[in-house]
Formats: sequence, C-alpha cells, structure tokens
Amino acid sequence: MSLRPYLTLLRPANLVTAVADILAGASVAAALEGSWSEALGWLCVSTLGLYGGGVVFNDVFDLDLDRVERPERALPSGKVSLTSAILLGGLLLLGGVGVAAFAGTSSAAIALAVALLTLLYNGWAKHQAFFGPLVMGMCRGGNLLLGISLSAAALDIFWWLSFLPVVFIGAITLTSRGEVGGQNRSSIQLALGLDTAVAVALLLLSRWTVFEFWPALPFLLLWYGMNLRAKVGAIRDNRPPTIKNAVKTGVISLIPLNACLAAGFMGLPAGLVVLALLPVSYGLARYFAVT
Repeated sequence: MSLRPYLTLLRPANLVTAVADILAGASVAAALEGSWSEALGWLCVSTLGLYGGGVVFNDVFDLDLDRVERPERALPSGKVSLTSAILLGGLLLLGGVGVAAFAGTSSAAIALAVALLTLLYNGWAKHQAFFGPLVMGMCRGGNLLLGISLSAAALDIFWWLSFLPVVFIGAITLTSRGEVGGQNRSSIQLALGLDTAVAVALLLLSRWTVFEFWPALPFLLLWYGMNLRAKVGAIRDNRPPTIKNAVKTGVISLIPLNACLAAGFMGLPAGLVVLALLPVSYGLARYFAVT
C-alpha cells in the first residue's frame, strides 16, 4: 500500500501552518506567564490531528464534486477508499481532541470546538456565501486560541486576537472561489481589503497590549507583501492558475503572520523560530497539493 495518496489527503504543507498557529498562541501565553509552557508539545501534536482530520473530511464531503472538477485527487481516483478516508479523518479529529486534554480542560474544550467547526464547515458552511468564510476563519481562530489556552489568564485577556485569523482566512476563502472557473476579481479585491484590515489591526496592537511593534514589523511586511503580490497578480490575470497561486500563497503566508504575533509578544527570536517553518511548508508544497 502506497502512503503517498494518504499524505496527499493530509496536505502536509498546510499542517505546518497549523503548528505555526499554536506557536503564535503559545507566545501570547508565554508573554503573560513569563515562560513557555511544558504542554506546548501536546498542542502541536493536537493541531496536526485537528487540521489533518479537517482536510481529510474536506475531500470526503467534496467527493462528488471532485469526480468532475479534480478527478486526479486521492478519493475520486480510487487511490484511497471512502471508508478509509472517513476512518482516518475521524481518528485524527478524535486524537486531536484527546491529545489536547493533556494540556488542560480548556485546551480540550477548544480542540473539541475546532473539530466540530471543521465538520460544520465541510458538511454545510463551505457552500454558503457568508458562513463559509466565517466558519473556516473560526477554525483557524480556534487554533490560535488553542495555543493561547496554555495560560488561563492569557486566554481570558487575549481571546479577541482570534478575530485576526478569522478575517484573514475569510479573505483566503473568498479568493479560492475562482480556483476552478476564474472570474472572481471582485472577491479577490474584497479579500485584499480584509488583508489590509488585518495589517492595520496588527500595527495598532502595541497601543492596547504588551505587543512590541518593531520586532514584529519585518514579519508583518513579509506577510502582507506576499499576499499583495499574489492577489494583485490574480486580479490582473483572473484565471484559475493565478487564483490558485494566490490561495496557496495565502495559506502558506499564515506562517509569517504567526511569526509576526510571536515576535510582537515574545521578541525577535520567537518570530524567527516560527518563520523557520516557512521553507518547510514551501518544500512540502512542491510535492503535495495545498488547495
């Protein structure tokens, strides 16, 4: 049995970005507690299960559509059976929630919420114009909260930081609507506006929190520059290949976005640690699909 079709289902390059979410959230927690939590490793494993299970169920629910639009994928091509995919996705989600419990009850509760939101998105929300981007964003926001949950005090004070990935993931979801048919300039223009709103919010964070502006700035510029270039390119050449590239860039750029948060709350070294995941994600994206 070949493992590659199963790895393709899991979107390995995307899994790396999920770990970056946890590291960013853990940086917020560490800034308040004064040290890193020993339970950080558990949550890094947990998010692999949650995100991996989510993307597997994405393909499970999209099987009929993929038979027409993406027949080369693992499920419609028959390389992975539907039963195997459902079993794999279910075990990953349950495992993600179970492992999170080792970090505490709050972490387990958030992990459970993320797992349920993932199923809600794949089973229903993704086909809704408004709720699709919202629920997908909530999944990422919950993932950031999962990292923040390493400190109960930080979770109580900084829970609202989860709105940042909600807005940005909404922008990625809007962009992705033209991956097959193209002709979505207005959606990408709106997505670029959402990116700008997130950038402005990050620039203002230092006025309301212990977030430090200067260590975070290089990562913020990298994140925004990556998305600006890709989205402007997709607006000018509004065909599926350039749109797909904009979506891929958006997903991978979650790493410098998370590095920005890590650097702002725990200094430049923390940001660099998170940013070190970027070449890993790009490397995996050469061999496995991102979208």
